[in-house]
Amino acid sequence: MSKKEPRIQQNVAGILKNREGKVLICERINIRNAWQFPQGGVDAGETLEEALVRELGEEIGIGPKDFRIVEKRGGYRYLFPSGPKRGHDGKEQTYFLCDFLAEDSKINVAMEHPEFRAWKWIEPVNFRSEWLPPMKLDVYRAVFQDFFGVRL
Repeated sequence: MSKKEPRIQQNVAGILKNREGKVLICERINIRNAWQFPQGGVDAGETLEEALVRELGEEIGIGPKDFRIVEKRGGYRYLFPSGPKRGHDGKEQTYFLCDFLAEDSKINVAMEHPEFRAWKWIEPVNFRSEWLPPMKLDVYRAVFQDFFGVRL
């Protein structure tokens, strides 16, 4: 009996870095003290870059002139521990490191369909693994090591 391949959704995540070298993290609206980078699925027909622009607009209200992509790395994958969600068993993520070019006043988490309750800038070394669900921990460990040389 062969195992079926997991159904994986393509996903993008944006790591926004401000002029001081701090990164933007957002607190999930439905889980207190659960902080993460803005992220979301790639729609049919979208490029990864188009999905990033759309997701950052939908989740934190910024537009394509508010950031510049500096680096892109992919292949980060996690599976949902409790089985499929919305027809997928997990996500494969491409992370984009972006320079944030706008003023902080452009960031707005109070969107029409909000995913976050708050946001803040932190030094990458100050990110805490306890802010993450266990399924995302290995991905964030790899991302922080790959982009910042930081061990979580």
